[in-house]
Amino acid sequence: MTLSPSPPLEPFVLIERSFVFPREIVFDAWTDPDLLASWFAPRGCTIHFERIDVREGGGFHSCVRNPGFSDCWTVAEFVEVVRPERIAFKWRIADSGGNAVSPRSQGQDPDWPVETLVTVTFAEENGRTLVTLSQNVSEALAKRTGAHPSWIQMLERLDELVARRSEGPRQGH
Repeated sequence: MTLSPSPPLEPFVLIERSFVFPREIVFDAWTDPDLLASWFAPRGCTIHFERIDVREGGGFHSCVRNPGFSDCWTVAEFVEVVRPERIAFKWRIADSGGNAVSPRSQGQDPDWPVETLVTVTFAEENGRTLVTLSQNVSEALAKRTGAHPSWIQMLERLDELVARRSEGPRQGH
């Protein structure tokens, strides 16, 4: 007899957002380092990448700077990059040297897991793109720490970026 795994006790983060742009364009904004740097932080924050290599086995070391809080350094390893369908990466809190460290040691919530898996899928539907983002951390914890609303803001910023880039040069009068 085969037993199926038990469902998680709490729901994990699961966010869907529809974009009015083809999935290749939306996917590129997740994989082009210059584009990623312009939206991959919540509103009022900036992100700096010490290194970024978007490919399976590659990764990034970044710092989100928030004027009201301390810097948040992270490291990630891409475990899957399938253009234009899917991106998955393991994500950890880090120090400025790129060393993975405990969330507590960096002033983060002590309940935050040492590592999370973020998976993003891109499905094209009639010229639109449905982005589904999941992160294997409790939704309640993600809301309490601000991670969940940060994802929402980041996806809003992504939508604004893609809209600006899609406008292109305007024709003269």
